[in-house]
Amino acid sequence: MPPLPRRQQEVLQATVRHYVDTMEPVGSHTLVRRFGLPASPATVRSAMGALEQKGLLTQPHTSAGRVPSQQGYRLYVDCLLPAPGAAALQLEREMASLSLQWAALDDLLLHLARRLADMTGLLSLITRPQRSKPSLQALRLVPSGDRLLVLLVEGSTTATSLNLRLPVGAAHEVSALERWAAGQLQTPEEHEGDGLDWNSLPPQLERSGSLLRQALERHRRARGNDGESALALGLGGLMEQPEFSRTASLRPLLQLVEEQPQQLLQPGGLSALGGIWIGAEHPHKALEECAVVQASYSTGEGSGGQVAVVGPMRMAYATARAAVRTVAASLSRLLT
Repeated sequence: MPPLPRRQQEVLQATVRHYVDTMEPVGSHTLVRRFGLPASPATVRSAMGALEQKGLLTQPHTSAGRVPSQQGYRLYVDCLLPAPGAAALQLEREMASLSLQWAALDDLLLHLARRLADMTGLLSLITRPQRSKPSLQALRLVPSGDRLLVLLVEGSTTATSLNLRLPVGAAHEVSALERWAAGQLQTPEEHEGDGLDWNSLPPQLERSGSLLRQALERHRRARGNDGESALALGLGGLMEQPEFSRTASLRPLLQLVEEQPQQLLQPGGLSALGGIWIGAEHPHKALEECAVVQASYSTGEGSGGQVAVVGPMRMAYATARAAVRTVAASLSRLLT
């Protein structure tokens, strides 16, 4: 679309701001009075008519005022978005002073998701870091009677323990198995799964090695499922939005968040759309009346995740985008 004339830009900005605040169609007289537009109501009415012809505004009823269309929101986000307000700047200052003091990664993600939901009044989601490469860095095996404690170091933010039952007569293999695994993890070659070349396992370590291999495979699958899951908070705020006052309108979105959050968020952070999905731009039908504002974070170890807020198309995009980017940047700083 060619650039809008300045008058039409001002009218579109004012219409979006009014509808975000009130959820009411607006006419030219109201825009002039509320926003002090330097034009007569007749001039503003003419600009609104031109915007409607371009598909940027729509009129719910013949005698009603006008509201932004999906295309109007898109143009507003791409070209007319104002600077973030005081709340977004306060969150940025708060995040800048945040230090890594949580005992577990989920504690940090939960704190940030709650803060993001409180500030925006929208549904906030933060996915756990997802690794694209074998992430096992160190492994220790500690036998105790008929049990085997396996300590896994998978990065600077993640350590895990597994408690296994040793096969009868396999306790004497544990020390040799630990040395073999340590040698595997120190080699430059990369192997699928946990990074160990199980084809080179010595035959005399078969019993304990088979047990460890199965345990690592189960652990990797569980971690993969965690990586696809998301911490979601702010349902109460979302339900207060008039667009979601009916349970039927909210159910498809909640089902998607609970069961398949990876379909709600793009791994690349929606770079082609500036990190914002509006309405039917989203490929999933459950979000065709929503907007998703998203940013990526990384841990510096080849893994990363997504931070997002989800709400109605009628949202304060400048605040939402600034808040999401601030939280994502803070996570990258704390986890790198």
